[in-house]
This record gives sequence, C-alpha cells and structure tokens, in this order.
Amino acid sequence: MAVEAKVTFCRICEATCGLVATVEDGELARLRPDPDHPLSSGYACPKGIAMTEVQNDPDRVLRPLKRTGGPGEFEPVSWEEAMADIGGRMRGVIERSGKDSIAWYIGNPSAFSYSHALWVKGFLDGLGTPHYYGAGSQDVNNRFAASAMLYGNPVIVPIPDVERTEFLLMIGANPLVSHGSLITAPRIKDHLSAIESRGGRVLVVDPRRTETAGRFEHVPVNPDSDAWLMLSLIHTVFEEGLADRDFLLRHADGAAELEALSAGFPPEDTEGRTGIEAERVRAIARDFCAADGAAAYGRTGSCLGRFGTLVAFLIDALNAVTGNIDRPGGAVFGAPSVALDEVGEKIGLTTYGKRRSRVGDFPDVLGTMPASLLPEEIATPGEGQVRALFVSAGNPVLSVPDGDAMERSCEDLDLMVSLDFYVNETNQHADYVLPTTTFLERDDVPIALLSFHAKPFIQSTEAVVPPRGEAREEWEIVEDLAREAGIEAASAPALRLLGKVGVRLSPKRLLDVLIRTGADGDLFGLRRGGLSLAKLAKHPHGIVLKNNIPTGVLGKKVRHSGGRLALAPEEIVTEIARLGSVNGGDPRFPLRLIGLRELRSHNSWMHNAPLLMRGGREQPLRIHPDDAAELGIEDGISASVASKHGELTVPVRVTDEMTPGAVALPHGWGHRGGWKTANKAGGVNVNVLAGSAPEDLERLAGMALLNGIPVRVSPVAPAAAEAEREAASASA
Repeated sequence: MAVEAKVTFCRICEATCGLVATVEDGELARLRPDPDHPLSSGYACPKGIAMTEVQNDPDRVLRPLKRTGGPGEFEPVSWEEAMADIGGRMRGVIERSGKDSIAWYIGNPSAFSYSHALWVKGFLDGLGTPHYYGAGSQDVNNRFAASAMLYGNPVIVPIPDVERTEFLLMIGANPLVSHGSLITAPRIKDHLSAIESRGGRVLVVDPRRTETAGRFEHVPVNPDSDAWLMLSLIHTVFEEGLADRDFLLRHADGAAELEALSAGFPPEDTEGRTGIEAERVRAIARDFCAADGAAAYGRTGSCLGRFGTLVAFLIDALNAVTGNIDRPGGAVFGAPSVALDEVGEKIGLTTYGKRRSRVGDFPDVLGTMPASLLPEEIATPGEGQVRALFVSAGNPVLSVPDGDAMERSCEDLDLMVSLDFYVNETNQHADYVLPTTTFLERDDVPIALLSFHAKPFIQSTEAVVPPRGEAREEWEIVEDLAREAGIEAASAPALRLLGKVGVRLSPKRLLDVLIRTGADGDLFGLRRGGLSLAKLAKHPHGIVLKNNIPTGVLGKKVRHSGGRLALAPEEIVTEIARLGSVNGGDPRFPLRLIGLRELRSHNSWMHNAPLLMRGGREQPLRIHPDDAAELGIEDGISASVASKHGELTVPVRVTDEMTPGAVALPHGWGHRGGWKTANKAGGVNVNVLAGSAPEDLERLAGMALLNGIPVRVSPVAPAAAEAEREAASASA
C-alpha cells in the first residue's frame, strides 16, 4: 500500500486552516491539522476534518445525471451525451428568448476557488446577460455596497487590526463559531484573548449571548436596531468633542453633514429602539475614542436587517470619525500579494450600480443581482425573462427567502443545469447534475481572501487526490458550456479576444501571472526573492510576508477624488432620513427572529457527514424565559413560529442566552434531497419565514432580510406537533 502525507489547507470558511492529508493508494484516508502551519499552528475545526467523509461520501455525485422523471429522479449518462443535449437545449433557449434569458446562481463555496467565479462571470459576460446571482445577497453584498460609497471601490474593505488593537467592538459577529468573516485569522479565539491579555477590550453587541459574547464582554441589543446604535455612538463622538478633527480635515469629505445627521440620534432618544441604556452607549463611545487603537467590525448579524448597508457604512464611519482608519490597532487595509481592487478595476469586475435588476430596479453588487428575485425573474414575461438557469455549488431553495417559490420556478424553466457533488433540494429539479471536484481535488491559492489576512500571508496547494469518478473542475465545465454557446469564457475583453485567435490562458497560468506581477511577485525574474507559483510550491505550509499590516496607505486605497472618504453620500443621507419613518412594528408579530451559526454546520452542505452529525442534531428555537413564560411555552415542547410570509413548527429551547423579545433559529436545515444522512436530520427551512418580493429586500444592496423578522410564537398541541413531525419525515 502506497501511503503519502500531503500538506494542504481547508477551504470551507475564511480561516483556511492548514491540513495534512493521508493518502492511501491515491484515495483520501484522513485529514488532520497541520502542526507546521504558521498561522493555524495545529488547529482545525470539526468541519475541516470531516471533509474526508464528504470526499468519500457514497451519496456523492460521480457521473453526470440526467433527469428522467419527477424531481430527484435521475440516471447516469456520459459527459458527451450530457453536454450535447445541454448545448442543443441552450442554443434553443438563446434562439427563442435571447442570450439575456440565461442566468447563473453561484454558491458560497465558489469564493474559495480562484477559477470558479471568474470563469462563470466570463461565461455570462461573453453572453451579455445580466442574470448573475449569488449567495452574497444573503450574506455580504451590503458590505461591498458600503465600500463602494465610502471608498469608491466595493472590494476595498478594511479589517480590524486584531494583532495590535486595544478595543475591538464587534457588531453581530460570532467568530468563535464562524472563525472570522471578512477577516482571515486562524485561531481567532487566541487573537481575541490576546487583546484582553494586553489590557484591551473585546466587546460584542448581539441580541444573543453567542459563544463569542459569552467568552468576552456582551452588550445585549434588540434585533435590527444596529443603525440607531451606530448613529448614537457617532453622535456621542461629535457632541462630546471626541472626534479626530485633524484626520477628518485631511482625509474625509462630508464630516459636517454626518455630524448634523447624527445629531438627531442621541442615545437618550434611541435606547428604546436598541434596548441599551443611554449612558452605556456614551461610555462605549468614550472608551472607544480613548483606546490606543480601536476598531469597529460587523458581520452577518449586522448585515441582514432592514438597514444593512447603512449599518456597514456607519461601522466604518465610526472608525473614521475617531481617526481609527488606516492606523495601527484600528481598521486597516490588507496587504495582499494580488490586489483584487486593482485587478478587478482593470477587468471591470468591481462594479456597484453599473446595472439595475429587471425586477425591482436594484443595483448590481460586483456584477451580481439579488438572488431573492430569481423566482420573479423566471415568472415575469418580457425581454430578459429567465428561461435557463445554471446553479453551481449552491442550494438557493434553502438559502434564499421563500424556498417554495424557488422550487416552483425551477419547474417552469426550459433548461436547468447544476454543477455540484450532491443532489440537493435545489438541483433535484435540474435537467442535469454535472459532477464537480471537491477542493481536495484541485490546486488553489485563496486569492479572494488574501486582502483579509490579519497577518499578510500566502499559501498554495496542489490537488491532494485525483478527482473521484468523472468529476471535473467547474472552470472546465464552464469552458465546455461556452464552446457549446459559441463564446469565450473569459472575464476580460482582452482575454476573450485572445481566445478568439486560439490563445487561451488556463486558470493556473493566469494565477501565476497575477502573483508574479503583484506586490510581492518576482516580476518574471526582475525582483530577486519575489513570489511565483514555483516558489510557493517550495513552501507548502505557506509564507508569512509581514508581521503586521502596513498603514499609511489610505490615499492610495480610496478612489474618490483626492483620495478622500465620502462620509455623506446621497444614498446614505436618504437611508438615515428613512430611519425616522420606521414604525414600532406589527402587534400581531411581537417578537423578532434572528439567525445563528453552528460550529458543526456550514450553511446547508455539510449535514451529510456522519462525524458532524454525531450525538443527534437538533435545531430548536431559542427563546428567553420571560417570553416563554408569557406565552405559556415550556422547554422541549413544540411551538409554531409564524411571520407574514410563512409558518413553521419547531422544538423550543428556553434559555437566558437570548435577549427578551428576540428568538433565534439556525439556517440550512429541512433537507429532502439526495443525501440520506442529511434527510434524516430533520429540522426546518427557516427562510420560509422571510419574504422574497422586491419590497421585502434591503434597497441599497438587494439583501435578503433574514435578521429581525417579525414573528409570532405560540405553543402547539402535542398531537398536532406529532402530525407535523410525521409529515416532515414522510417528505424527507
């Protein structure tokens, strides 16, 4: 038996922890943490280790599948048969309805491949269709929209300088479970603990006492009230003379306007909204300003409410008015070896508002439109009506609001094709499921994450094992689809032109060019000691490029005139004005529902790994004891959770980790696809409670409203609850 140990890294979440794979006779036998990785230092979470079970899963799709009957009824076919039929049907759609009738939805795992998203975008640009959708509209697009307004480029996103900060203010972030998002810092618990060890503070604002909030300092807040809180913090900074006027004078426009806007939000007026006492808000603002380096940082919990883009903007605005942008210990701009802001500008990828959606008139964010609109885009007749849909590494039936509408719309398409390694709740409706590789079966450099490293770093990996069965990399499939459509799958016009004359750059060759011409590259031999893929191959555990992120780069980063921050763009002024028109809520739905992350889950795609499902997995609704007592709900019983969009029956956990008035339910459950272990896990699709109509989306980025959903909770009679469970079991 041939046994090898191969160094690689995880590509499930943004931490990208180091792994060592044991390969026996060409097949993956096990994964373990890499003790020699300079950042993760022998740590990996259960999800990374469980990739062995995903890699070798008997439910994995290993040959192209053609639908032969109802949803989920497939038979294996050859690649040649599949591509010939898909190509013919795609050309028929184009002939009947035009190239702009073709759409693509791309899931979260695509962000962890340097070729997947780039080739998909090239395919769509080659067609000239605007129908590009992704998981970002359920996760992060408002962060990019805010950056477009504040800095002039959507992918210029500062990160907290956790290596040096003395005060980290986290809004709606739970990095002890997520391992960090829009920041790449393996062993992030150690980073946060180190802040306290050097005399600093980590303060977590969240409606739930999350795993992170329970370990550090917790400030409970009412769901979906972050905009009022941030404006009150900024108000205090200005009112009490704490603003860094020198920084604002040198680096920002609109400071006076922001000061005037925040004047209408003193903490004494907003404490009814936020649930945080006015004096505590003022104390936080004072301590933030007094710290020798402070950073405000928000993630998913702050992104998914009615004013998500405004909140993302105000988080950075707080950093700016206190002089904590581009400062050691503050919010700093990463130092990547490949600068996506610059590369993206050159090839036209860093867009915001360049296009508007056909339904709802929403701006694009990095070329993508709101995924919540897909059912209406499929159903609404007229020019540009979606008739063919490709889905890669995604499961929008479980990830977008109103999955039932998404399922129905899939059945109305002329063609639906999925690129995936599972049959899931979405692609069971596809005409074809085309098998793709796992991240262990391809080379990689995490290009999209390099600018988020708290310590500048780069690592490359070759494939650990060859593709199982007939699986292919996504970019290869996209190239075949482009050939069938008679176009070039390249994101840059120059590359498409080269393709037309027979010159094609493979993703790996393009990657090497980007690294060698980047900030740390060898410039093809002109810079001694510089980086190339060949050099990275000699450092399998990766290379730490600098101990800290350099500062003093703000003028080079900001794209607005004069390199100055825009603190009062028109869209933000309008959103602040809109806060005043928000009513107190619907008395029929007195509670607010939030989401939560689980350590052994990653959205919807890792529930088929037995290692992660050990001990039974329950997904109860968490509710505060005071709310439970008022409603007559006891721990362990079933309850109905209803919104104006839908209703679910779930088990209940009564816990004081919740803030009164808030309830929480995890996402990604309710399986009934082709994965047996996941189907047995039970649970519900929480996004049934969210709305997908244009009026239900956040206006500036088209984000789904998945946090702060108004709901009503009521106990369910035991007989009714049992009937619900039996019905759910039967459908699985």
